[in-house]
Amino acid sequence: MIAVLRQDATESQIESLCDWFQEKGLDVHISRGEYQTIIGLIGDTSRIDTDLLCGLSIVESATRVSEPYKSANRKFHPRDTVVKISDTVRIGGGHFAMIAGPCSVESEEQIVTVAKAVRQGGAAVLRGGAFKPRTSPYDFQGLGADGIHMLIQAGKAAGMPIITEIMNASQLDLFEEVDIIQVGARNMQNFDLLRELGRCGKPILIKRGLSSTIKELLMSAEYVMAGGCSDVILCERGIRTFETYTRNTLDLSCVAVLRERTHLPVVVDPSHATGAARLVTPMARAAAAAGADGIMIEVHNDPSAALCDGAQALTPAQFASAAADVLAVRRALGMEKDGEN
Repeated sequence: MIAVLRQDATESQIESLCDWFQEKGLDVHISRGEYQTIIGLIGDTSRIDTDLLCGLSIVESATRVSEPYKSANRKFHPRDTVVKISDTVRIGGGHFAMIAGPCSVESEEQIVTVAKAVRQGGAAVLRGGAFKPRTSPYDFQGLGADGIHMLIQAGKAAGMPIITEIMNASQLDLFEEVDIIQVGARNMQNFDLLRELGRCGKPILIKRGLSSTIKELLMSAEYVMAGGCSDVILCERGIRTFETYTRNTLDLSCVAVLRERTHLPVVVDPSHATGAARLVTPMARAAAAAGADGIMIEVHNDPSAALCDGAQALTPAQFASAAADVLAVRRALGMEKDGEN
């Protein structure tokens, strides 16, 4: 349920109303806009009489929300959420960020080289895998704790915040200096992990599962937000369909739907979606035009020698060109803000 308050509602009146809701056993979320304050109620709202609520002097209207996701719902939070990654990097609410780096951290020299190159090419956040979930147990699984340490050092060397994927909650201690924790497609519905991440106090990026619906993605975000984390970023990375010419099928309609349904930022990963370097730039352009809040691209200094997903990795020069194209699209559509990431 959501309650829209009148503009002349005082702070003491709002506080009294929230106390009443909490006495009813409901969780209360307040969203303050420039002209309107909205209270979102989570829990068993059947004990709230809508007519009684609308009769209160400070309540303009009350509506029951049918969707099972509440905290992630735009009805609860009409204004776009802006996730602050660092002092200079923000995602959402018109703030756009390019995220780039190798599929996996392979060596200190490799990750530092790529970090400096993508920073120069226009990236605001450095990505790199330390723990790699692979279909085959015989494929390269990442460098683990050593990989995270190398990624942290590379981020410092390039002056960039970092993002890397977590596999299970037991690894959380290793992520102390990681700026954004990524939940991969295979873990999107690992609900125990999502609950734990909701309490970790860091921004969380959730990738859509290979066969997951948009509603299921939003419910995964709800798990994290129910734990207390409001800084959640959603990522479309392609879904499994009958098409075989690309690794996955990039669902760009997902961007438009999510922008209607949720206030959370939406990032697109054209690298995993297409699986082919030649397709990454055109899909990055399309994602920017669709209204994505960020693009995540795999970049390797020598893709032919990459230990993981070299076929979809761009070279630093190709990334710089792709980033310039994305920026041009945003400018052409009037999306670019002054002082953008």
